[in-house]
Amino acid sequence: MGFAGVDFLGIEDMLSEDERAVRDLVRGFVDEDILPIIEECAYEGRFPKELIPKMAAMNLFGSTISEYGLPGLNNVAYGLITEELERGDSGLRSFVSVQSSLVMYPIFTYGSKEQKDRWIPALSKGEKIGCFGLTEPDFGSNPGGMRTVAKKDGSDWILNGAKAWITNGSIADVAVVWAKVGDVNGPVRGFLVEKGMKGFSAPEHRMKMSLRASVTSQLAFEDVRVPATSVLNVEGLKGPLSCLTQARYGISWGALGSAMATYTCALDYAKSRKQFKDRPIASHQLVQAKFAFMITEITKGQLLALRLGRMKDAGKMKPEHVSMVKRNNVWVARECAKLAREILGANGIVGEYPVFRHLANIESVFTYEGTHDIHTLVLGQAVTGIPSYNPPME
Repeated sequence: MGFAGVDFLGIEDMLSEDERAVRDLVRGFVDEDILPIIEECAYEGRFPKELIPKMAAMNLFGSTISEYGLPGLNNVAYGLITEELERGDSGLRSFVSVQSSLVMYPIFTYGSKEQKDRWIPALSKGEKIGCFGLTEPDFGSNPGGMRTVAKKDGSDWILNGAKAWITNGSIADVAVVWAKVGDVNGPVRGFLVEKGMKGFSAPEHRMKMSLRASVTSQLAFEDVRVPATSVLNVEGLKGPLSCLTQARYGISWGALGSAMATYTCALDYAKSRKQFKDRPIASHQLVQAKFAFMITEITKGQLLALRLGRMKDAGKMKPEHVSMVKRNNVWVARECAKLAREILGANGIVGEYPVFRHLANIESVFTYEGTHDIHTLVLGQAVTGIPSYNPPME
């Protein structure tokens, strides 16, 4: 029997028929194709590349784009896609999020017609894979401090520097790379760096304890020559930050999928696990208190995500709105995973159940695409009007 969902307040009634149809399609894919293999993939540290054609066939890459034969789904439908994918595994959601929000979005938004014509169809079909190079070994929360530099050489650009913690890096055909122009004090520009360019390498991060079913890499640039035709038409941090807003939106929904997975696993387990006079542990007050907390927080997160999606579709969403929901919903997923691990006891750490895999994954999600603390400061600035960053970020 497939996943029945978690819907304590009847939020299903607030979705359109089309939105439910998209969700159900991806829900079935997660149940039939992801869940049977994902524990083994995570244990082996292997990304299931064999699922890419199936995801492409469902138009999961760039699904909100309405050109190039793509479906032009609304943002609520896209959120439901990421929610279901992360119920399967954060790594699968991350793959789709990077391909859609961090690669296709900047090319579609800031690229030339030639760039779009070349890359969007291939990326949407999964024939080409992309990655996003912003974070550096010494600069994560402060992207404005990046040291990767692009210098003009005739009509070309020469790129030098390094990026770190890059999803899809080692398997990517194209990297959307952000660099300072001229020197470390110059404006930020975006460059399309292709696999095989001389001086470009993407070694994989090894020995990860989280997101093990995902490819995470470093990017290194040693005098990489990039033609002018591979430069995006945007200048300043607004370019990469606008991409991150798109990705954080998907995470805001996706984290709830992780929370649903750990909650339902713990609930099923607690109803069947018997202790003390042959009673299910779900009958005990302390266990019920955990479930009351989880279902309440998941429901609040669902309402936040749905409101955020409706605002995005209406063109009213602001970055600080995304910060609130990403911050809250990832925290919810983290707390649900911890409580589910407690309820399962020793069984909470074995691959027979998905709880510890989600717990390990959400620790990364809690940090990437803006740490919990950084989003706290974004909200603080939004409500007080006073930036606490030193110096203030753009």
